[in-house]
Amino acid sequence: MSLKDKITEDMKAAMRAKDSERLGTIRLLTAAMKQKEVDERIELDDTAVIAVIDKMVKQRKDSITAFEQGGRADLAAKEAAELTVLEAYLPARLSADAIAAEVKAIVAEVGAKGPGDMGKVMGAVKARLAGKADMGQVSAAVKAALAG
Repeated sequence: MSLKDKITEDMKAAMRAKDSERLGTIRLLTAAMKQKEVDERIELDDTAVIAVIDKMVKQRKDSITAFEQGGRADLAAKEAAELTVLEAYLPARLSADAIAAEVKAIVAEVGAKGPGDMGKVMGAVKARLAGKADMGQVSAAVKAALAG
């Protein structure tokens, strides 16, 4: 079963269970997926669905930070609940050590020499680690690898 089908089945289950918070989040996700399909005139595969989910997770994390700084714990809690639902669809994340090892291997493969090669390395890293790692952590690992 594809990830897209699993999300649709989970939406139906949330409807039956009358779980309105979960249902709302899944509907936001399906709307974002449909929007991407319409905009790009493509059928999303699992990799593209994970990219959409990753983007939504990043938005939720940014919103939580902003709401907490603004003293809006109620809105931060709502975003955190949505974040939990979305993260359930992402594959298991790599640890910081695993990310560093992958980055080191990719830096060696592309023959990157310094911070000027950051773009070349990030392109290769994104292709290999998309959906498997938090890109913020990956970017920090690439900077560290190229600086040292």
